[in-house]
Amino acid sequence: MARAKEKDVLRVGRQIFDAMKGQKPSVFDKDWWSGKVMDLSMKDDAFKVEMFRFVDVFPTLKTPVQVAEHIQEYFCRPEQDFPAMFQFGLSRVAPDGMIARKAAELIAGQMTGMAQKFIAGTTAAEAMGALRKIWDSDLAFTLDLLGEATVSEAEAQTYVARYNEILDTLVAQTASWPAKPLLEQASWGSVPRVNVSVKVSSLYSQIDPIDFQSSIDAVKERLRPLFRKAKAAGALINLDMEQYELKDLTIALFKSLLDEPEFANFDGAGIAIQAYLRDAPHDVEDLCKWAKKRGTPVTVRLIKGAYWDFESIHAEQESWRNPVWTQKWETDRCYEQCTEILLDHHKYIRTAIGSHNVRSIAHAIVYAQSCKVSTNDLEFQMLFGMAEPMKAALARMGFRVREYVPIGEMIPGMAYLVRRLLENTSNESWLRHSFADGMAIEALLAQPQAPAGQKESSGLEHIQPMDPLTGFRNHPMLNFALLASRQQMAAAQARVQSQFGIRVPIVIGKDTLTTPDVIASVDPSSGRQLGEVSLADIALTDRAVDTARRAQPAWAATPAAARADILHKAAQILARQRHDLAAWMVFEVGKNWREADADLCEAIDFCNYYALQMKQLGHTKRLGNVAGELNVMFQRPRGVAAVIGPWNFPLAILAGMTVAAAVTGNTVVVKPAEQSSIIAYKLIEVLREAGFPPGVINFLPGVGEVVGKRLVDHPDVDVIAFTGSMEVGLQILAAAGQVRPGQLQPKKVVCEMGGKNAIIVDADADLDEALKGVIGSAFAFQGQKCSACSRVIVHDSCYDEFRERLMEATRSLEVGDASNPAFAIGPVVDAESKAKIEAYIEIGKQEGKLLVQREAPRVGTFVGPVVFEDIAPDARLAQEEIFGPVLALMRAPDFDTALSIANATRFALTGGIYSRSPLNIAKAYAGFDVGNLYVNRKCTGALVFRQPFGGYKMSGVGTKAGSPDYLAHFMVPRAVSENTMRRGFAPTE
Repeated sequence: MARAKEKDVLRVGRQIFDAMKGQKPSVFDKDWWSGKVMDLSMKDDAFKVEMFRFVDVFPTLKTPVQVAEHIQEYFCRPEQDFPAMFQFGLSRVAPDGMIARKAAELIAGQMTGMAQKFIAGTTAAEAMGALRKIWDSDLAFTLDLLGEATVSEAEAQTYVARYNEILDTLVAQTASWPAKPLLEQASWGSVPRVNVSVKVSSLYSQIDPIDFQSSIDAVKERLRPLFRKAKAAGALINLDMEQYELKDLTIALFKSLLDEPEFANFDGAGIAIQAYLRDAPHDVEDLCKWAKKRGTPVTVRLIKGAYWDFESIHAEQESWRNPVWTQKWETDRCYEQCTEILLDHHKYIRTAIGSHNVRSIAHAIVYAQSCKVSTNDLEFQMLFGMAEPMKAALARMGFRVREYVPIGEMIPGMAYLVRRLLENTSNESWLRHSFADGMAIEALLAQPQAPAGQKESSGLEHIQPMDPLTGFRNHPMLNFALLASRQQMAAAQARVQSQFGIRVPIVIGKDTLTTPDVIASVDPSSGRQLGEVSLADIALTDRAVDTARRAQPAWAATPAAARADILHKAAQILARQRHDLAAWMVFEVGKNWREADADLCEAIDFCNYYALQMKQLGHTKRLGNVAGELNVMFQRPRGVAAVIGPWNFPLAILAGMTVAAAVTGNTVVVKPAEQSSIIAYKLIEVLREAGFPPGVINFLPGVGEVVGKRLVDHPDVDVIAFTGSMEVGLQILAAAGQVRPGQLQPKKVVCEMGGKNAIIVDADADLDEALKGVIGSAFAFQGQKCSACSRVIVHDSCYDEFRERLMEATRSLEVGDASNPAFAIGPVVDAESKAKIEAYIEIGKQEGKLLVQREAPRVGTFVGPVVFEDIAPDARLAQEEIFGPVLALMRAPDFDTALSIANATRFALTGGIYSRSPLNIAKAYAGFDVGNLYVNRKCTGALVFRQPFGGYKMSGVGTKAGSPDYLAHFMVPRAVSENTMRRGFAPTE
């Protein structure tokens, strides 16, 4: 195996620098407005943030007034110190005045001009002038159709049509161009003149690695005609690489399609590999082995990667191993390693070096020479609008250089532009170091290796305690982009199915009891019986409360730290059993894989977080420090707690209420929802295994009107923790307010009730993100969350576009068995829920206009997603909690009106806004009446500690679950003041 000699790499690198001497990429030309933007962005991080946010929002601003308003909000705030040229004279003028309009027109022109530096046009036909200019400059091209999100099948079909149009246009219009041997000849024969890059995510709106094979099959159906057309025309199709979650799917798709007999001898196919990924060397090796076995060469475009910031931030948010190298030298080293692997297999792999780094380019040239790879067999690719001197230098040296040329609409183009600006202004940018910072050539050409004393990153550096006081961090959810996660869930479902027929008992103290009175637990997807649940009666309820009462003194005397340690152990058991417990939720309540796993992780978080909180609260706290006086405060448990749980979060919420009550020294009687008694019993088994003594946690499945009512009324129940509907919650509050004979204290009620949650979509919202967030908030777990979005209030200026895209996105959702990851939408929990939701749908047809009603399977209790519009703010559909996949689309003329509509209900649980206006975001902070406000993200999915959950008004009574204050519900604070002075003497401490 050949090796690139370092002295030769340095020699070639200097040759390239010499060929570029005195030239600078246009992106850094300070004579142009965009150059000044780049210059200030590299010097001032605060300006960089505001400028890139403005670039991002600019395409949605439809009037000069909106442009002026946003310039003022981003660049003219009193606390900022930006140059006057970037305030455009707008700091003290009305945004609707003549000066503001003129300034807005000026900035709009400058922004459009900056975009045109990086984006060649809207369509292939419009870009032909730029492409011909590229060709005449002795450069080749690949055309990339911009697009960041495909939210519906209608949009996917549009992308398919546009790719066909691009191929047809390029094939027809480039045929008469003059021959360019440098660009069109290689040792293996002709190089395709037409080269098109395709993003697989644009071709299928439901693409998801959790449904791996079905996603591949769907995308292949749409790629085959493109590949046929490219094969017939002698063109090349390159599959771009996007976010990490689609990486394995894209590679598997590429190999699967080219292994089909029709394409077995097609050599006009390529794929991108991102060297900033830790997986890159393995993926390159795998591709080389596959290509060798296939026999027909493919092209591999080796790039550094365009989503580094996103991948790093996303991994930290999820507590996943970071898939990208976190230090620049690591990526550069990986790039050279991958280059060598590819060139070692040059008989089967045609390598395209996609880089602006002279060191990486020089290394590839030298290594190719050592492998006897012809000069015309090695290709270099660079981005349109960047690194012009480098492209010209390499072309003069006799290498084929290809520009990566984006086309598309302005709005998706801005996301691309922001990535390019981030790349160029990054402290790690090679172009910045070379042409803006003037770093020495020797440093720029240095071999990528760890600086003295620095170790290679593991990708785990960011996974650390979120809270420095407690050491808590959220338990990571499964990453279903990984094969192992998908296999583990599939295997767990098989194991759980073998346990169908389970008999769920009653647990009181040491006794496990069954009764002849039972109900069936049923899979709502299929109607299959999963098991039978013994039902408690009033006598057994009284026995359970009495058992809990007798066990309480000894449990309260157990040290707080010991009680907390049991919770930590329970969390460990939950983690060990995570796949099986999640599978039970899939079958018993119809949660899909992600929803079930998230429920499980939240249960773990409650155990760990409340354990850590109890270790702090369990200490006696001294108050003040006055001589001769000792003042302390400590907490004691209330007594016996009744926990009445919901079926929609059958593990998480039940676990949270139960362990909060128990860790604080109370004994507990748990009454699960009838629909989710199996998973509730699985939790009880975990808690018993963790070490809770008999009698501390008692399990009482039964009918709510019998067992639940008796627990609420029982004089020996001191605290009631309930999560459920507003109607039942208000009944509990009313009943608990009555003092019954033998009752020694008022009952404490912790009551989490319903919501009628709204998301506001502002005029300047990112509609791609808003659509994904609304769909996820409204229809995930079939809308059966108290936090679900049931109203979306959209600004007039973007209403029509949002409406059309929402309708198509809803029509594209697949409805079916929750155990099959192909289906985003599963069943509602039971026939009673189905009937109630369908009744509301009929009400909606009377109150408004039905836009979409998605069909659903007849077997099982399914209700397809439904969207209405023209719903009045005071209509029942806008006021009453439905608890199903029913969404009311509403219109507002301005943000203030939208906020008023959102607040016009009895509930105050969750709410969301999608806006890029700092002013309107501030208004929502101050004036959106919700317990949990979500800005530019979905309004469901609260995490313990990071987003403590709970509302007010008719949405709940009490502080937030998963917050530092929650355990106080279950305890009584006591203060003691002792006079420590004796005959004039007092301790000094």
